[in-house]
Amino acid sequence: METKQLIDQLQSLKTGLFGKDFLLTWEKSENDLRMILGIAQILKQFRDTNISPKLFDSGLAVSNFRDKSTRTRFSFASAANLLGLEVQDLDEEKSQIAHGETFRETANMISFLTDFIGIRDDLFLGEGNKYMREVGEALDDGFAEGVLPHRPGIVNLQCDMDHPTQSLSDLLHLKNTYGSLENLKGKKIVMSWAYSPSYGKPLSVPQGIIALMTRFGMDVTLAHPKGYDLIPEIVDIAKQNASKSGSLFRIKNNMASAFEGADIVYPKSWAPYYIMEERTNLLQSGDKTGLDELEIRALAENAKHKDWECDAEKMKLTKDGNALYMHCLPADITGVSCKRGEVEDDVFEKYRIRTYLEAGYKPYIIAAMMVASRFENPADVLNRILERGKKRVG
Repeated sequence: METKQLIDQLQSLKTGLFGKDFLLTWEKSENDLRMILGIAQILKQFRDTNISPKLFDSGLAVSNFRDKSTRTRFSFASAANLLGLEVQDLDEEKSQIAHGETFRETANMISFLTDFIGIRDDLFLGEGNKYMREVGEALDDGFAEGVLPHRPGIVNLQCDMDHPTQSLSDLLHLKNTYGSLENLKGKKIVMSWAYSPSYGKPLSVPQGIIALMTRFGMDVTLAHPKGYDLIPEIVDIAKQNASKSGSLFRIKNNMASAFEGADIVYPKSWAPYYIMEERTNLLQSGDKTGLDELEIRALAENAKHKDWECDAEKMKLTKDGNALYMHCLPADITGVSCKRGEVEDDVFEKYRIRTYLEAGYKPYIIAAMMVASRFENPADVLNRILERGKKRVG
């Protein structure tokens, strides 16, 4: 579809995104989500057609990664740069936070000329999303008291509950793969646990997938060995969403059975909910011995389920034996990145480029969150960019 048509479609969407943080997809309306997807698609078309979408002459986008990252870190930087902002990374070990400065003080000190703050905080169950909200409250206070000329928007770059920039990138990938959001209705997607030689992977990706895809009418199967549960409240959200959209939500404890007839499979390791609860308590208390013992127990439990691998035999069980494979990356690839892992080498290689394309939507999703938060009428802003027609190169 032409860019002008896509922009015109956004004009009719009434959203609540302006001036708001983006923390959890299930807090946003369907119109909100459609707006983010639409803006992202348009920004990608601008880039593809060499149109510069710079909206800021100056300003900072601060990234605060409290856990490791490659794709999301560079996607945040790319999104900010796409819109004309400069990125500054907050390294807590090199800041006064390491000397005891409070998050309330830090949030204001880094925000005098800042438009957005991106935060990844997924290590502590029950704490990551809470921390983002506490930062938001500190910014509200600074803005209300006249310390800050503008209240920076917060973008959740992964927390303990959700990974919205990932799940919305995945949704845009599916929308473009199948032609429209409407074409996703009735498609079966399997969000499956898969074996990994590590134990502490966050729950936020599978939780984000089951909570988001059920909203758009997809039949979602959550598959995992017994005991590898997600946060119960978020599983309930997925059930409620499926009921509202007229789709199906199932939980299965057999990977092969779950794969039967699937249109899309998403095999990804995560730590059991109860393990992450225990891990959080040990991390917060600084109990290194307890953490070492927990790792031994968790890895031993993982090792009982090495057959939970996305291999050629299981892929044959999917619809026409040709389901779309998805992954947030990096995948644990058997014989490549580890001895035994989430996915067989040949299966991953078949879909490798498509997973790269899937990942490539994330900078645009993040930039779309920024645009929707900063500008009350994104469609008008995008129209002005199109009419301006400024070339990015040449």
